[in-house]
Amino acid sequence: MTPTELSSKSPRKPIAPNDILPVGLDDPARFLNRDLQWLEFNCRVLAQASDPHVPLLERVRFLAIFGSNLDEFFMKRVGGLRRQIDAGVASPAWEPLSPEDQVTLIRERTIAQNAVAQHLWRDVLLPELSEQSIQLLTWNELSNAECQEVEAWYRRNLFPILTPLAVDPGHRFPFISNMSVSLGVMLRRPGESEQLFARVKVPEFGGNLFRFANSKRFVPLQEVIAHNLDDLFPGMEIIKVLPFRVTRNAETERDNEDAEDLLELIQQQLRERRFARVVRLEVASNAGDRVQRFLEEELELTDEDIYEVDGLLDWGVLNEIADIDAPELHWPKWTPLAPPGLEAEDSDVFALIRKRDILLHHPYQSFDHSVERFIEAAAVDPKVLAIKQALYRTSGDSPFIPSLIRAAEAGKQVAVLVELRARFDEARNIVWARKLEDAGVHVAYGVVGLKTHTKVALVVRQEAGSIRCYAHVGTGNYNSKTARLYEDIGLLTCDPAITEDLIGLFNYMTGRSRQKEYQRLLIAPVAMKRRFLELIDEEIEVQQRGMRGRIIVKMNQLEDRSVTDALYRASNAGVSVDIICRGFCCVRPGVPHLSENIRVTSTIGRFLEHSRIFWFGRGAADPLDGEFYIGSADWMYRNLNTRVECATPIALRDHRERLWQILQMHLNDCRQQWRMGSDGIYKRAPTEGIPESSEALVGPHVLLMRQEFERKHRVSPSEPTWHGAADEP
Repeated sequence: MTPTELSSKSPRKPIAPNDILPVGLDDPARFLNRDLQWLEFNCRVLAQASDPHVPLLERVRFLAIFGSNLDEFFMKRVGGLRRQIDAGVASPAWEPLSPEDQVTLIRERTIAQNAVAQHLWRDVLLPELSEQSIQLLTWNELSNAECQEVEAWYRRNLFPILTPLAVDPGHRFPFISNMSVSLGVMLRRPGESEQLFARVKVPEFGGNLFRFANSKRFVPLQEVIAHNLDDLFPGMEIIKVLPFRVTRNAETERDNEDAEDLLELIQQQLRERRFARVVRLEVASNAGDRVQRFLEEELELTDEDIYEVDGLLDWGVLNEIADIDAPELHWPKWTPLAPPGLEAEDSDVFALIRKRDILLHHPYQSFDHSVERFIEAAAVDPKVLAIKQALYRTSGDSPFIPSLIRAAEAGKQVAVLVELRARFDEARNIVWARKLEDAGVHVAYGVVGLKTHTKVALVVRQEAGSIRCYAHVGTGNYNSKTARLYEDIGLLTCDPAITEDLIGLFNYMTGRSRQKEYQRLLIAPVAMKRRFLELIDEEIEVQQRGMRGRIIVKMNQLEDRSVTDALYRASNAGVSVDIICRGFCCVRPGVPHLSENIRVTSTIGRFLEHSRIFWFGRGAADPLDGEFYIGSADWMYRNLNTRVECATPIALRDHRERLWQILQMHLNDCRQQWRMGSDGIYKRAPTEGIPESSEALVGPHVLLMRQEFERKHRVSPSEPTWHGAADEP
């Protein structure tokens, strides 16, 4: 079964299936289930791994991403559902599925997806890799000489760090760390019948694969250890070896309202997460009842928590194969290009911003030459008096941290909002916060009870007897690594209306301000949701006045029920609504008398679509006269109600034209686009009847790289351009 076929397969015993269409605005079935829609998204990721138009090693990477996504889903979503079940909490009125029903459906779909993934790896990708002399081998596939080479390496490098842990009356069952692969070993003393259990953790020894020198041939460390267990248990008879992996609940958040010390609270939550309940046990399919039952009892699991795996336990090992240096098996190389005016190292970023706003589009345009330079220039500029920045996630080698420290050491006022509660980045953010505090930076941890998700920076500069403020408002994190992989948009501006709003926003985040009104910016949770609902209602009024109401939005996820109902009302009024949503979307499109005028599409490809763009037509004949916003917030309840978020209007006409062009590329695309049906199932955009020369068959990622290349090199229509052939069908 292919990923596309899997996507259209109904659950074996549907409890409240998405293909039962709602009958009106009061029907709970009008909201698609968030978790099932997330699995639909991961099915689209899995489909990339089977797409022959995607370069081979990138297909391997997508398979690793599929597995990583699923791991995080179990930690966050299934862990939360298990807690609801344990606490006896029922689903809210708008959710027809009980937590038990959701876990059952999640299990069925996960098992089906894993079967497709294992088949894809074993029967499709492995043979194709082998044709390129890339092999992931089992121990039995090694020659005698290779076995000796691996064993010699094992004795020198791996054996000394292995710690076998026995389980018997004198040794309790060991702690099993989250996401680690282990070997469960059943053994006995010679001449005795009693079977004993021991656990050996597979360490991450600079990776999870052994690579033969000067080759592209690998052996999993799990295999190496499993076939050298005699060294760990000399004199014992090894009866059974069972690879397994546990996934622990990551939903350990507490109410932060009464936290006296947020830093200490987050550290405590990290400790609790490490020992949290196991929500999934993955075991090899040949486990045998005895070993499996033993693990089930010791980890306090039920049969529903156990997933048998016929193949790889940890898809993450494939990243080491995807990293192989073989340019012909990867996407064509793309180096983000410097935005106009910022090509030279000595470019004056502040002078350029004073001339006009700068709209940035990453990774087509360089994050290093724009956003990083903005903060670096502010850190060393003697005219800069203060720098303020909100950090949600940043990279391990972040240039922002040393720049901010340098600014503080130079005597500038530096205030940084570090969001300690950024999921799975808590430990890293604690380290950054302490480094900044040690350097004299004013560090705040956000508004009590809210996560700070906004991506904003403010620079205050003394100029000609007055003070001028400069700002960056973005859709993505201040993370130099992901800025090369994630598609995001940012605005550099010194518009006083925007910078004054940002001053108020930083006071809200770092002080005791309770500012409710802002001139230009949409700020959550104080006013963003209200304004978006007003903008939707205004499109309804436009339609009722006989003009054309139209809405186009692009985001990562859409789940907020108030916004969803507003979109349904707009559709019923005749407003045309296009939703470009990369991840899960709980809006049902195309339902008679509910959402006939709503279309939902998803773009999956080389770059992770991360930007949020909002356009409201306002009845204007020219779409550039509509209202444009970019920002950090998806239309989810958490973003609009329990997070600090920011969206900025886009004023300049050429910037609006750029955003409109991006939206149209996504809507017209037939290469990377998936279209959702009323049942929540996605299908690839049809290509029948489209000329081979059409840009619709190229994909927005290649089109945008081409455009940026042509702008940079001023290519004329007759000259060769960056084509990215591997991206094209």
